[in-house]
Parts: sequence; C-alpha cells; structure tokens
Amino acid sequence: MDQLTAHLDRGWDLAQGGDARGAMSSARRALELAPDSPEAYNLLGYAASLDGDCDEAVEAYEQAIALDDGYVEAMLNAAELYVHPLRDFEQALELCERVLELSEYDDEIVDAHLLRFEAYWAMGDDDNAKQALSRLARGPYETAAQNFLVGRAWVELGEHERAKPLLAAALEADPHNPEACYYAGVLAEAQGDRAQANAHFLRVRQLEADVGLPSWSPDERAFMAFVERATGTLPTEQRELLRNAEVFVVDLPGPEMIVDGVDVHALAMLDLLAPTPPAKVVSGGRLRAFVYAINVMRTAGALDRVEDTIREALERELGHLVEELGGPSGTN
Repeated sequence: MDQLTAHLDRGWDLAQGGDARGAMSSARRALELAPDSPEAYNLLGYAASLDGDCDEAVEAYEQAIALDDGYVEAMLNAAELYVHPLRDFEQALELCERVLELSEYDDEIVDAHLLRFEAYWAMGDDDNAKQALSRLARGPYETAAQNFLVGRAWVELGEHERAKPLLAAALEADPHNPEACYYAGVLAEAQGDRAQANAHFLRVRQLEADVGLPSWSPDERAFMAFVERATGTLPTEQRELLRNAEVFVVDLPGPEMIVDGVDVHALAMLDLLAPTPPAKVVSGGRLRAFVYAINVMRTAGALDRVEDTIREALERELGHLVEELGGPSGTN
C-alpha cells in the first residue's frame, strides 16, 4: 500500500469513528503527497462537515469535482450539504441532475433522488418532491440508510403504508438508528397507538443521549452566550416576555414530558408559572424557557447556524404563547 492510500484509508477510519480533526489531518497529509487528488479533497470535505465547518467542506468537495468532473461521491456529499444546512437548493438540484446523468449505480441514483426530494420538500414544492420519490423502485433497498431515508420521505408525504415496511427494514438492519426509531414512532402515533409511539420516542431519547453532542459543539458557557445573543435579536415584545424569565439549557426533553406529548426533537419549550389564565405575562419572572442543546446542534448542522436556530425556535415558541394568551400583551 502506498503512502497516499494509507493516509486516505486512515482518514476514513478516523472519520467513521467520529474523529473529525484526525481525519482532516490525514486528508491534508494526503494532499501534501498528491495536491491534485480528488479523493483527498473529498475526505477533507467530509471531515470538515463532521467538524461543523460547512463552508470548508463545500469548498473541498467542489475542488474534488473540479479535479474529476465525474466524481459522483463528491457531488452527492456536496449536494447533501447544500440541502442542509446551507439551504442552497438550486445548487443541490443541479448536482443531483449531474449525478443522474453520470451514474449507472442503483445506490447513487437512489441517493440523488432522495436529495432531490429533500430539496423540493424544503422549498415547499410538494408536487416535484413526490415526483422525485415516485421515480424510485418500491424497495426495500440495499442499505439500512436508504430504507430509512425513503421511508422517512414517504412519512413526510403522508404515505404511511409505503413507509412502514421500509422503516421496519431499516430498524431491523440498524436498531440503533434514532431517526428511523423516531419515524417509526410517528407512524405508530398516526395509527393511534400512543403506547407504541411513546416506546419509540423514549428509545430515541436514549439513543440521542448516548450519542451526545457533536464534537464541534460549543462548551456550556459558549452555548449560553449563543442563547443570550439569540434572545437579544428577538422582536421587542418577545424580548419583553423573556426579560425576567429563567432560561435553562439541557440536553433533551425529559422522559415525563415526552410521554405527555412533547416532541423528543423539540428545540425549545416554554413553561408558564402563572395562574391560568394569567392576567398578563410581561417581565414578571413567571416564565421558564428550556433550550435543548442536542436537538439544536443536530438541527443547526454547523456552528454558524447555532444562534439562528435558537432564535428561530424561541421566536416560534413565543409566538405560540402570545396566541394562546390572546394577543401581543398577553391579555385575554
């Protein structure tokens, strides 16, 4: 085995083990040996995305594609980042179309159509999203990941019967996949089986807690600083509601909250400590806000999206609270 291959193999082993910095180091050593290696740039992109640096990741993937204009793996990796967290859907769709023109492999074709679905779905284009999914065979598919992703997509479209066998196949192959478990819970809930749904959602919570925060997460003090900055950019009336509120950062919603119907993937929740209905809720210290760090980091996908993700979550929850209280002032 030559040195280049050794660095690439070690880098992928480190990346699969979650060691983003080690993988990046291996990729850079590979590039020292072969500055025009598209495989080394692809590894660098993957490691950078694992480390939460999506801009560097996309730059590396694009360099890999520039060096090899038929490099489908790098195209799919870049398209995935363009969908989430970068939300550059047009760029993602363009890359997917290139993959479909180039590839003859079923797994790559499935991945491209899945990314097309996600892009169209995020854009609110339900018709094209469903069309992208309908171009796939019914499955089951070759990998647990593809069974999950296609199953999840059918759940999003409300096609529960098409989703059910795919999610079952995904969980049979990989019972530790928290996302597959979550959507199995969504299906159980849709079918009226709350006990089974709770079992799935509590399992999700345990799996997510076991994985914990990604390696690129800020420490507790830095995360609270993100929360404070996010709070400071809320609309004036919402800032006033939170002015004397207690704000807590915890990993995930508690089990007792989940069985009471709180989404295990919730980003934030407000707890009103006042008689119901309250006469007024403004800066009275009667409000508690919980921010769920693991869910925020998973949704943000990159460090530069954390503050916006927290702000959007709090703004959404405060908006619901104002509606429940009967208007901007919180009066009935």
